[in-house]
Amino acid sequence: MNKRSFIIDAKRSVIGKFLGGLSPLSAVDIGTRVVAAILRDHDLKPDTIEEVFIGQVVQAGMGQNPARQVALNAGVSNNVTAVTVNQVCGSGLRAVMTADRAIRSGDVNVVLAGGMESMTNCPHLLRGLRDGSTKMGDTTLIDSMVHDGLRCAFDACLMGETAEYVAEKQRISRAEQDEWSVRSHQRAAKAIADGAFRREIVPIEIVSRKKTVTVDTDECVRADSSMEALGKLPTVFRKDGSVTAGNASALADGAAMVLVASETAVSEHGWKPRAKILSASVAGGPPRELFTATIPAIRAALDKARLKTSDIDLYEINEAFAVQSVACVRGLEIDAERVNVDGGSIALGHPIGASGARILTTLLHGLERRNLRRGVAGLCLGGGNAVAMVIERV
Repeated sequence: MNKRSFIIDAKRSVIGKFLGGLSPLSAVDIGTRVVAAILRDHDLKPDTIEEVFIGQVVQAGMGQNPARQVALNAGVSNNVTAVTVNQVCGSGLRAVMTADRAIRSGDVNVVLAGGMESMTNCPHLLRGLRDGSTKMGDTTLIDSMVHDGLRCAFDACLMGETAEYVAEKQRISRAEQDEWSVRSHQRAAKAIADGAFRREIVPIEIVSRKKTVTVDTDECVRADSSMEALGKLPTVFRKDGSVTAGNASALADGAAMVLVASETAVSEHGWKPRAKILSASVAGGPPRELFTATIPAIRAALDKARLKTSDIDLYEINEAFAVQSVACVRGLEIDAERVNVDGGSIALGHPIGASGARILTTLLHGLERRNLRRGVAGLCLGGGNAVAMVIERV
């Protein structure tokens, strides 16, 4: 049994906007580039990695086991097994949690974990052809991105509709949501201008017949976001509601990967760990109230680590919608100045299978740049669940 697992490295691609710079690449392509960079940076042999866990939500049309495709394409030995994880928006962090458990159980010592998604390339589905039920007349294409990634399977509603429900129940105003969104964009824009993300981002070259373009800057951030501009946007899910495109996360493409190792592996390879995983936890509740499930998940993770909210220097709480972020800050009674200090998914974008690993990556780098000690990453996810992890710099 291993007492603890350690984060050796964490990297990500840029977060590409929907139909943006990363659109020529599949999720597997993006994930492969990030994994290959980690292997290259640490001069890892193909069989150093003992297991691979990678999250992806919308897998339609991707071929068998996308995680295995990434592993082999990136140069991991074909003797190494790989598992594709799907826990909706929590997939990327759940993959890292699975790596942590595998290491602490003593089964393995070095694991590559993370998440990936290309929302741009999610296919449309056509049902009824196999059984001949569409012999005559029109039929309907189903958007796999919406059906498998953005629609509640229990309440048959879009995530934005559940955001409206939580906003009404928690009495969170349009102004509060817009204020959170503007702050997210301002913080992300400052982080980009200051070069804060350079160390965590793997630049990706897109080669076409005409030219080669290097994609190395997050594409969704709007530096000119303002309360005035957001206030002019119409609501999307209810005529008299408060959720708009401006206070919701953007559809996006991207990948993030984390190299996790046991204390034994750290010693054998002479690695200098960047953080240790103190604890991880999950929570569940009614599907319609998913946006507040992050609160008990974070509390449970803190309890496992025997810590209080005041012991945490930085929080990365995924911004699926601003209403969720406001609700979590209220529910946890924490200072918003410690939450998503370099912007969140509203500004950066939310490639759903990747976001869990992305916020963990950004959290680690943010702690390092500020010379802080402890951080929490947390996400809610469709169906009423949530995941959370506590890390501490070494």
